[in-house]
Amino acid sequence: MTFENFEKDYREKGSKLIAGVDEVGRGCLFGDVLSCAIIMKEDSNIEGINDSKKITANKRKKLYFQILEDSLAVGIGRANSKEIDKLNIKMATHLSMVRAIENLRNSKGEVVTPDLVLIDAERIETNIFQHSIIKGDENCYSIACASIIAKVYRDNLCLKWAEMYPGYGIERHKGYGTKLHRELLKKLGPSPMHRMSFLKNLERW
Repeated sequence: MTFENFEKDYREKGSKLIAGVDEVGRGCLFGDVLSCAIIMKEDSNIEGINDSKKITANKRKKLYFQILEDSLAVGIGRANSKEIDKLNIKMATHLSMVRAIENLRNSKGEVVTPDLVLIDAERIETNIFQHSIIKGDENCYSIACASIIAKVYRDNLCLKWAEMYPGYGIERHKGYGTKLHRELLKKLGPSPMHRMSFLKNLERW
C-alpha cells in the first residue's frame, strides 16, 4: 500500500520524533476505548501495513511484532466505560489519545516526548504540534501502525475481559453491538464494564 509522505514532509521541516496516533473500540457497547501512540524509525517500511480494519486477525498479529521491533517508542492510553459515560465517547477518545502520548516509552522504559503528533481525524488537548489527517489509518504510515497495535492490544484485553465477565461472548464480538451481544445482554443484563450511555440508545439492547 502507498501512503502519503506526511512523516517525510515534516522531517524535512525539522521534526524528528513524529508520533502516529489512532484509537480502537469507539463504537463498542462494552469496555475501554483504547489508543496507541507510536514513533516509528525513520527508515521503517514494513510490507503489508494498512488500516487495521482491512487486515485479517492473523496478519495483524504478525505485523504487531514487526511494528514494535521497528519502533522507537510506543504508548497505550485507555478510557474506561465509566469515563465514557461521564465524558461522552468523543471526549473519552481524546483522553485515551492524550494518555497514549503521555505514556510513550522507548525500549529502555524511558519517557519519549514527540515534537509532532499525526492523529486520525481528531484534534486533542495537547501542547504538542498536531496534524489531524482524514482517514489517517489509510493515508499515513505511522497512524496505520498505531491502528494495528491498538487493535491487537485491545483484542487481547477482550480475552481477559471475557474471563472476568463470562457469558457475554466478549472474546468473539470484542464488545461491539452484534446480534449475539445484544441477545446475551437481554439474557444477562449489563456488566459493570458495559457503557450505559450506549445501552440507553438501544431498544432494550
